[in-house]
Amino acid sequence: MLVVDLFYCGALMLCWTRLYMALILPNNPTMTGNHPKSSSTETGDGLQITNASIRTSSASTVSRDAPQLPPCFVDNIFTALREGVGHNGELPNHTLTMFGICTESDNTSGSVLLDLVKEVRRNQRNGLKVLDLSGGLLEGEESGSLKLAFQLPHSHLLKPSPVLLLAFESPLAGEKLDTTFTSESLHPNTQTVCLSAETQYIMLAGKESKGKVHNTWRINAETYSPVMKQRLKDILIGGQSGSNNCMIPLLLFSGERGTDTRFTLLFSPLLLIFFHTTVRVVIWSIFLTLCVRNAHISGSSMTPSRTSSFLCELKRFLDDVLPLVHPGSPQLQLGSLQSLPPLTLGLSSSETLLAGLINSSALTIFSFSSWSSRFPVHHGELSLSPALLEELRQRLEQTVEKIMAVIREEDVGHKATERLGRLKKHSVLLKKEPEAGESQYCAFLLLKALQTVARAYEVEKKLRSTRAGHNNSMGGNICGLRSLTVSLERTLVGPNTANINNCHGSCAFPLVNGNNHAILLNIHIESENVDERAPCCVPLAYEHLEVVDLNQHGTYLSIKPDVVAKECGCR
Repeated sequence: MLVVDLFYCGALMLCWTRLYMALILPNNPTMTGNHPKSSSTETGDGLQITNASIRTSSASTVSRDAPQLPPCFVDNIFTALREGVGHNGELPNHTLTMFGICTESDNTSGSVLLDLVKEVRRNQRNGLKVLDLSGGLLEGEESGSLKLAFQLPHSHLLKPSPVLLLAFESPLAGEKLDTTFTSESLHPNTQTVCLSAETQYIMLAGKESKGKVHNTWRINAETYSPVMKQRLKDILIGGQSGSNNCMIPLLLFSGERGTDTRFTLLFSPLLLIFFHTTVRVVIWSIFLTLCVRNAHISGSSMTPSRTSSFLCELKRFLDDVLPLVHPGSPQLQLGSLQSLPPLTLGLSSSETLLAGLINSSALTIFSFSSWSSRFPVHHGELSLSPALLEELRQRLEQTVEKIMAVIREEDVGHKATERLGRLKKHSVLLKKEPEAGESQYCAFLLLKALQTVARAYEVEKKLRSTRAGHNNSMGGNICGLRSLTVSLERTLVGPNTANINNCHGSCAFPLVNGNNHAILLNIHIESENVDERAPCCVPLAYEHLEVVDLNQHGTYLSIKPDVVAKECGCR
C-alpha cells in the first residue's frame, strides 16, 4: 500500500503542476520555448482576452501602438452578432454592411457570419472566445498593397476555423471602398470586403489548421482604386486623417476545449494499475479531467461578470431611448462641477441613504471614469431590509410599465423593448430574495436609470405643451423656463446628455416672479435712467445632479448641487 500511495501522490503532484502551468503560466516563454510573449487582460465588459505582442521583423517594419479597448467594446460585438439575424433567420443587408460583406455575391463570408450569429444566439458568449491581436504591423508597401502581420500564441484551441475581426469603435466615415485581402492563413486565400459609412467590422475567415497552427498571419490588403490607397492605410493603420477611430484586430474562435488524446492515453495505465478502490478512481478521474481540460490553453476567455453585462446592456438601452444632441456640441466634463463628498454604494450603505435615493426623482448620470480594459468594473452588491426591498420591487415594476408605455408612444423601436427585457432578467428580485446580492444592486441601478428616462420624456411633453401654448398666445416672450440639453463626456454609461434647463424671456412690466429690488430697478429704468442694468430672467431654484461612478474600487455616489434649473424669475 505504501508504494501505491507514493505513486498516487506523485501522479497527483504532476497533475497539479500541469494545471498550474496551464492556468497561471500559459504564456511563459521559459515554459513554452522561444515563443512570443502574450499577456491576458480583462476588458471593461468583463471578458478576459489575450493581448498577443508582435516583434518587428525588419528595419522597414512600422509598428502600431496597441489601443486600449474602450468599455463594452467586445460586449457590443457579441450584441451585434446576437441581433444581426432577421425574423426569417437570414442576415439582413444592414448586418452584412456592418461587417463589410459584399451583398451581391459573397456567399462564403455571409455563411461564416451566419454561423457566428447562430453560435452566439445558441450559447450566448460561451460558444466563442476572443483573442486580442492589437500588435498589428505595417511591414511595407508595394504596388498599392499594404502588408499586415498578426502573431498568434501557441494553442490547439485556435485550430477550428478562427475568424479575424478588424473592429472599430464607431462606423467608418467616407465613401465606399472595395478592398481585397490575401493570405495563406485565410480561407479562401483571397477575400473581398466592401467598406461603407455603415461598416464597423471587417470579417475575414481563417483557414482550419490540420496540423501546427500558423503563428503569424501575414495579410496583403489592396484596393482596386489606387487613388484610395491612402484612405485604406488610414483605416487599417492610421494616417494623416486625424481620425481617432483606430482599428482593433480580434480573433474569434470556438470555445470548445478538445482533449489531448496522447495525454489521456499516457495516464490510462496508471488508472488501471495503481487505483483499485472506487474512491481513488473517482478522485483520480476528477483531477485527470481538470488536467486534460486545462492543458495547453492559451488565450482563453472568461464569462463576463453579471455587473459588467448589465452595465453594457444599460448603456445600449439609454443610447436607444434618450435623445442625442447635435454631433458638434461640446462635451462637458463632470469633473469640472462642484461636488459634495462621495458616498459609497454597497453592502455598507445606510438604509436612510438608499431609501432617499429610491424615492428621489433627481437626474442621475452613470459614469465609468476608470472602467477600461486595464481597470474592470467592480462587482456590485447591496443589502436592503425586507421592507425597503419590497419598496424597490414595487417602484421598479411601476417604472418599467411607465417606460414600456413611453416606448410604445414614442415609437422608439423593438430593440429598446428587448434590451429592457434583458435588463429585467439581470435585476429580477425574487420573493425570497437573499439578504444581499448582485440582483439588488442591478435592480437599484435600473430603477435610477428608468427614473431618469421617465423624467426626460416628462420634460419633453411639457416643452411640447409650452411651445403649443406660446404659438397661440401673445405672451410667448415672457420670462420662463426653457429646455437646454447639453452633451456630456463620453466616459459615461449614460445618459450622454442632460437637460439642465435655462431661463429666457422679457422682464418688462409686469415682472414675472420679481422681488422688490427688481421692481424698483425696473421703475428706475423706465424713468429713462438707461445707465443701469435692466432686470434679467435668471434661474431662482435648482435641482441637484446624482452621479453614480463605477470603477475598479467600487460604486460611489456624488451629488452635484445646483445643476438643473427648475424655477425662473426677474432679478
